[in-house]
Parts: sequence; C-alpha cells; structure tokens
Amino acid sequence: MNGDPLSHGLWEQTAPAAPPAPKLEVDIDCDIAIVGAGYTGLSAALHAVEGGATVAVLDGAEIGFGGSGRNVGLVNAGMWVMPDELPKTLGDTYGQRLLRLLGDAPRVVFELVDKHKIACEIEPVGTLHCAVNRSGFAELKERERQWRARGAPVRLLDKAEAAAKIGANAYAGALLDERAGTIQPLAYARGLAGAAIAAGARVFSSSPVLGCRADGDRWILRTPQGAARAKWVLVATNAYTVAPWAELRAELTHLPYFNFATVPLDEATRRTILPERQGCWDTRQVLSSFRFDQAGRLVFGSVGALRGTGLPIHRAWARRSLAKLFPRLAGVEFAGEWYGMIGMTADHLPRFHRLARHVVSFSGYNGRGIAPGTVFGRCLAELALGAVGEADLPLPVSEPKTAPLRHVAEAFYEVGAQAAHFVYARV
Repeated sequence: MNGDPLSHGLWEQTAPAAPPAPKLEVDIDCDIAIVGAGYTGLSAALHAVEGGATVAVLDGAEIGFGGSGRNVGLVNAGMWVMPDELPKTLGDTYGQRLLRLLGDAPRVVFELVDKHKIACEIEPVGTLHCAVNRSGFAELKERERQWRARGAPVRLLDKAEAAAKIGANAYAGALLDERAGTIQPLAYARGLAGAAIAAGARVFSSSPVLGCRADGDRWILRTPQGAARAKWVLVATNAYTVAPWAELRAELTHLPYFNFATVPLDEATRRTILPERQGCWDTRQVLSSFRFDQAGRLVFGSVGALRGTGLPIHRAWARRSLAKLFPRLAGVEFAGEWYGMIGMTADHLPRFHRLARHVVSFSGYNGRGIAPGTVFGRCLAELALGAVGEADLPLPVSEPKTAPLRHVAEAFYEVGAQAAHFVYARV
C-alpha cells in the first residue's frame, strides 16, 4: 500500500479488492463518526448501522492499512497473559467479563464471516501454542488448567502429538485451542468494510482527521478537504494513532513484527507440514509464528522490522530457521515479505478511554487484534447506540498514561530482535 511492498506483502497480493472508499471532500452529518478503518472501526460501523445509526468512517490511509492488514492472521481467544491474571489486574467483575468476551471472540469473527460471506480464507480449525522446552511446556500446562477451569475447549499435546500436528519434532508439546483459527487478515478487513457499506455506512480513505472540536452537543472532525459532524466519535486507531489523539500512541510501545511467505509448496510437502492447517506460535521470548495460506504458502514470522540492517538479518534468519524446523524447505524461495507494529501496554491488557464527552476508544491489543478488535468494535457501537453504558463494558474507564522510556524500549526491541536473529539457528 502507498507504494511500499514491505507494508502488506502477501496479503495485499492475494486479498480481494477493497470496496470503494473515496476521500471526504464535503461536509457531512452523521450520528457516529469513527476514526480508523481497521477491525475495531469497521466492526463498530457495521454494528452501529445495523442498530439504526448513520455512520461515517474516516481513515488517513486505506482500509486495513494499520495492523489489521499486516498481522499473521491468527484468530485467537483471550490475551497473551494468563487467564487468571485478568481478574487480578482488573478486578473480578471486569476481569471475568473480559475473559468471557475474549474467550468467545473467535466465534464472533467466524459468524460475521459466514453471515456476510466475507472471502478471507477462513480456517476455523484451531491454533497451536508450541513449547520450545520444558519450561515452555510447564507454562502451557498451567494455561490449559486455567482455561479448562472456565470450560474452554483447549488440550495439551505431548511431544509426539504436537509433532504429528506440526510436522516437526522441535517442540516439547503444544496447546491446541479449538476456539481459534486463521484468516487472511487484510481480506477480512476489506470484507468488514464491504459489509458495513452495504448496510449503509459511509467509509472514506485518504481522509486523515486533522482536528476535532466541540460544536454544541456535537463534534466536528476536520479533514484536508471536508468535515464530519457527529454526536459520537469512536477512535479506533490503536498502534497507528496520529494527531489529534496523540496520547493514545504515547501509551503504546511499538513492537515490530515481520512475516515472510514462501512460494506455494507442492502437495506432497504440504501433507507433511501442518496437515490440519492450524496456525502456530511458540513460547520463545522472541517468538516465531507460522501458518499456511489457502494457496499453500507457508507464512513464517517473528519480532523485528524489515528496514535498514533488519531486512537482510531477518531474511537470513527466516531461511535458516525454516530449514531447521522443516528440512524439506531448505532453499525455498520467498514470495512476499512485510512488517508492521504491535501496540503494547505495560500490563499487556487493552484499554478503554473516554477522551472527551462522547469521544471514546479501545486500544492496546498487544498482538491480539483480530478477535478482540471485532468484539470491542461491537462494544463501542452498543455504547454509542445507548444499548449499554460505560459500566457495562468489558474494561473500566482509564486515563491514557504515557509509557515510560517508550522510545528506548522501541529501539531495544528492534535492535534486540536483530541481535537474536543474527545468532539463532546459524550453521
């Protein structure tokens, strides 16, 4: 997108075309203005229009330009942190509420895809969290215990069972989560946009919000060529936030994440790797992830940015690591490479902010954007429609807090990932 082949890679190559989303070049009125055309904003638009509101979505770039069009495409339940940590951090009421919402979130995604016939290579066959050693296996065993205590369909696999599902003997075991699956992430974002537009929402691209000011009981959002006037403003920009809500970006520490996609593998090879098509990630601190797309390309990723010295270092690491994990892939060619930014919070949990009267946001998805973004968007729509109040939401209202030493941490993540990948799996 925007002429950058490293921004969306394979997903831009294979996603259906985006629905028409012109610039906002006039002044318009609506009930709800939504800033950001990613999963949260588009889900909010779809649910708000279905609830009877008039809606305009404004994006400074294109539909799915941010993390929604760049991620690996794992539709996971919950957050990175252990389930028991949510009630400890948020209190029992909000913690249990958030666990229920996010535990059920993949089902919401899959049902939306089915209802609106979104072509996004959906594979609702589960995901595998892979243990790289005994301590990783112990972590997964505890994660299984905590989820099963809540009735979740998760199952710990031993080394042999994991090897059969992955096609590699590199892991001590894995946690299978049957709630989860994979999608083509940019295709899902574009499909949500198409569904919202078909239902009556207006979606505008290349329309950055330059300012937001009160006008009586309404808000005026100014773009370079036009403006939107609305009673409610839903800010859904997360890690790609820019002005006028810079405090949202300041709260998040950017963690870069890249992906490489192989050329389509032959049928015999595909039968030996992920034969049931689950998506995977592992328990390393500098984690790796891998999954197939519909055409049989293996998408392999990890922490890091594909810029400067990072591009050759991470590319070489990906080749070595793939050959070590799956020897049949030694020398395989890559058909795509891209990266983006994950917005991390201090406690790895998302945030709900009231930025002003009737101006609200969810942010801080910590690498779990697809399912949480979808259900949080629905929550924002319900709030603006008056169907729920703030006290009914899955997160308490909080004030944005600037992440301490954010720039230092971001530089450390980028350089540290290069250092880790320079030495890992060298032969």
